[in-house]
Amino acid sequence: MSKPSGSPASSRQPMRTRLEHRERSSLAPRAQLSSTSLGRLGNEAECPLRTAFQRDRDRIVHCKAFRRLKHKTQVFLSPSGDHYRTRLTHTLEVSQIARTIGRALALNEDLIEAMALGHDLGHTAFGHGGERVLNEIMVEGFYHNEQSLRVVDLLEKEGAGLNLSLEVRDGILKHSKGRDRPIQGEPAQKAATLEGQVVRLADLVAYLNHDLDDALRAEILRPDDVPRDVRDHIGSRHAERIHRLVEDIVYTSLDLELDEIRLSDAMLGKVERLRGFLFERVYELPLVRQDFERVHKIIYDLFDAFMRDDDLFLDELGPRAEGMERERQVCDFIAGMTDRYTLDLYRRLFLPRPWMKL
Repeated sequence: MSKPSGSPASSRQPMRTRLEHRERSSLAPRAQLSSTSLGRLGNEAECPLRTAFQRDRDRIVHCKAFRRLKHKTQVFLSPSGDHYRTRLTHTLEVSQIARTIGRALALNEDLIEAMALGHDLGHTAFGHGGERVLNEIMVEGFYHNEQSLRVVDLLEKEGAGLNLSLEVRDGILKHSKGRDRPIQGEPAQKAATLEGQVVRLADLVAYLNHDLDDALRAEILRPDDVPRDVRDHIGSRHAERIHRLVEDIVYTSLDLELDEIRLSDAMLGKVERLRGFLFERVYELPLVRQDFERVHKIIYDLFDAFMRDDDLFLDELGPRAEGMERERQVCDFIAGMTDRYTLDLYRRLFLPRPWMKL
């Protein structure tokens, strides 16, 4: 009986090696190659099938923090409609936009996708309202991009972390729009890779457009409320706005010979106009602010309860983590909670229950 033709799997060139060769032959000179990654915090054997950045993406998709994003607020708290964005749908939109830019510029899409899918893992319940409360409570402050890195490094997998590559970690940490220069970005916070710079701008494109779209759906705004210069230069429809912004990023970056990823100066001014309009007419709207003021009390009360009540701490958080301050452990737990879990826990701890005679 003759043996089957062909080499046994053990003697074949690993699929990862083929994929790495494909990257070297097809990506732009300044793209980040999987084969030249700076590595991980902890050493581990390479996967024979997947590149380093593919593994990172897969680890993020399968982690608990990623699944919780579906029950975390983007802008509107507990909306009754089915079509408003959540933190998960925002994340997927960022990934799609970033991959479109990355493919046009011949950058590493696997790296881009891993960064995009992981960038908001540390976001609190109730959107930026929840983030602001924890920032007030914590002496060292609280910023969701730093918490996202903490999630993948220390909190996932029962404290083992995901051991992501250094490039993905850098992109997650530096995706934030910056505290002083939210559109242009702070020079010291620029991602080390072009792929990381793509994700930061894709995040901006995504949230400006879908927050506007949700505000129109909620009838907080009418189409004609959007400033005329924004409609004329960026677009009057959701898809049109995204297309023009992505197109501007692609061709501006190509004109700069991929020295950096950025918007043109002309488009930058229009984006700043749109962002200012959203803050004035949506984010700072009394109705929206009123909801976040209620959130402020909920998170403060829960934080205080966990700090004072040892039994509650043990029941909800488990044993004290060795070498970690109690305040930090409480912050990590509250930051990881979803909107509905936060509200359910608050009702259970602070609101009276109906009395029943049996």
